[in-house]
Amino acid sequence: MKVGLTYDLRRDYEGEGLGEEQLAEFDSPETVDAIDVALTSNGYLVDRIGNIRQLVRRLADGAKWDIVFNIAEGLHGFGREAQIPALLDAYSIPYTFSEPLALSLTLHKGMTKRVLRDMGLPTPAFHVVESIEDADDVDLPFPLFAKPVAEGTSKGITAASKIISKSDLKRVCGELLEKFHQPVLVETYLPGREFTVGIIGTGADSRSAGALEIIMRDSAESAEVYTYLNKEECETRVEYRLAKDTKAKEAETLALSAWRAAGCRDAGRVDIRLDANNVPNVVEINPLSGLHPSHSDLPIMCSQGGVEYKRLIWMIMDSALKRVRRPSQTRQVIKV
Repeated sequence: MKVGLTYDLRRDYEGEGLGEEQLAEFDSPETVDAIDVALTSNGYLVDRIGNIRQLVRRLADGAKWDIVFNIAEGLHGFGREAQIPALLDAYSIPYTFSEPLALSLTLHKGMTKRVLRDMGLPTPAFHVVESIEDADDVDLPFPLFAKPVAEGTSKGITAASKIISKSDLKRVCGELLEKFHQPVLVETYLPGREFTVGIIGTGADSRSAGALEIIMRDSAESAEVYTYLNKEECETRVEYRLAKDTKAKEAETLALSAWRAAGCRDAGRVDIRLDANNVPNVVEINPLSGLHPSHSDLPIMCSQGGVEYKRLIWMIMDSALKRVRRPSQTRQVIKV
């Protein structure tokens, strides 16, 4: 079976004037190599396509694939993660991970929280600040937490993201609005334990891959905030520990409900944090989570749970191929 591989490499955009933080969500060659090796070891013929510009050229030249393994993040707009899936839908080419609706919804954290709230799932009270004047309308008790409404990899999150005064709120919102050119999500700060829950599968077939607790080391930039710096330098600043206690299990149950509510597919993560009453709350849904073998949260938790990287990739493919329902494509799938 021919599997296309779409991705955004950091180095492909370095000549376009983008800063380090703007490139943070894009992948390294190590990630692409690891996915390629995992797929090839299971008998797939891998064709490295690259980013959306390269995909457009390949499609125009008449290229075809049985399925595309898509990890491309996109570059512009609230629908940037959905661009390649939407293009593949137009050509009736199957692909891994979520479809455009779920990807666009979950990238915009404000919209995601409205859906979660409508579903009755706990998520922090929030306000979306569209302009600096909107910051005056935030009517939530301090402390608060502020971050860009549509970024990942903790971009825009620093120790200053935890806000304790009205003046700090306006200052931080102003800085984020100017830097990221998008609204700011302001929500109630959650002081409790933090988990990221891995999910494998789609709909009723989805299941937890474990709850990875995020614990800041003494060297962390902030003991209270999972900042961009802490995440980028997680090997020295953060301890990741697979948790199995009662609260971790509650987090897993909530994460599965959120995953299914958003219509996510195949694999990803849901970030959960406990509030002041020790109740798990959904912070974010990540349907296109990182897949670096040793640096990304989902492979880390799978490794700690005894699932090697190749098996994780096979599980993702197995989930995606269930939608394709073609005998010639299912015969090579490793059963898990």
